[in-house]
Amino acid sequence: MIEFRAHGKLFVAGEYAVVEPGQPSVLIALDRAITARVAEGHGSGSVHSEEYGHLPLTWTRREDGLALDREHHPYDYVMATIDLVEKLRAELGIGPRFHDLRISSQLDDASGRKFGLGSSAAVTVATVGALDRFYGLGLSQRQRFQVALLATVRVNPRASGGDLAASTFGGWLRYSAPDRERLLEQLTGNTVSAILHDVDAWAGFDVERLPAPTDLRLLVGWTGSPASTTQLVGAVRRHRNGGYSTFLDDSRACVDDLTTGLRTGDAEQTLDALRRARGLMQRLGDSVGSRIETDRLTTLCDVVERSGGAAKPSGAGGGDCGIALVPADLDPAVIFREWEAHDIRHLSVAVQPPEGPIE
Repeated sequence: MIEFRAHGKLFVAGEYAVVEPGQPSVLIALDRAITARVAEGHGSGSVHSEEYGHLPLTWTRREDGLALDREHHPYDYVMATIDLVEKLRAELGIGPRFHDLRISSQLDDASGRKFGLGSSAAVTVATVGALDRFYGLGLSQRQRFQVALLATVRVNPRASGGDLAASTFGGWLRYSAPDRERLLEQLTGNTVSAILHDVDAWAGFDVERLPAPTDLRLLVGWTGSPASTTQLVGAVRRHRNGGYSTFLDDSRACVDDLTTGLRTGDAEQTLDALRRARGLMQRLGDSVGSRIETDRLTTLCDVVERSGGAAKPSGAGGGDCGIALVPADLDPAVIFREWEAHDIRHLSVAVQPPEGPIE
């Protein structure tokens, strides 16, 4: 059996702006993962996951692609990924095989509630990696990311791909996205292989490693309230006004300063940039009438700031997680007690080390 792990993520800065091609962000990969296991199938393929309940999702091939029972199962990221890999496999002249895919996750709690750690991205990256090994496609790490993003935009064209990058490359990352609408257009009438090698199609995409801060400690709190990234990003897109270009400029400057702080080991610059990133999200939410920073996220951040650290919502906000950086010599126990008093759960997570060089 082939096994491939892909890790969860959290945004540190640059949310919302990163959906625009070329706009930078900073993310981290986490040491919690989704694991995809692939074994030879016979007569049909199957996907076993808690997302589909107790019965597996099964699929077969037709002349025009994959066939599955959509009455009971959604066409989601996993099937979009399998379908795209099947196309690439055929383009490379590799014979078809059925496979049984089993997916397990560390990104939810025991009751199945999602923490907002990028499970859709992690399952996509894990599926690409497992099928790459199963078929012997020989994809580079960068190409695995590209295949994962192409599969993702077929389901959600607005997805930035930052979570896919963190899941693929690990560590601390600075990331900017290509034009996903253009990629979606490229998928019509072009081979997957051609798109992977078309430099123009990936204009705006950039990913580079950042050093982890040595004088700061990472803390993550979960508010217990789920958030819909798609709905929140959609609300911002619908209501963006003349101030949106200013928001993009301010976000880029904030990410640049955060990047510099991390590269130079300047803890104060890093904390200041994180505080500015929180303010940007607050003002963006106010300008579009969207609740990006909920009451519980406000409490999470204020508790950290009173202790001398910096914190902000991670990702789209509206619930899910807040991320904090505090001085490394600070005992975080007082923060955890205050969080717990307000029903905020400390998540015992750490940054996943980098996964090989970025080509």
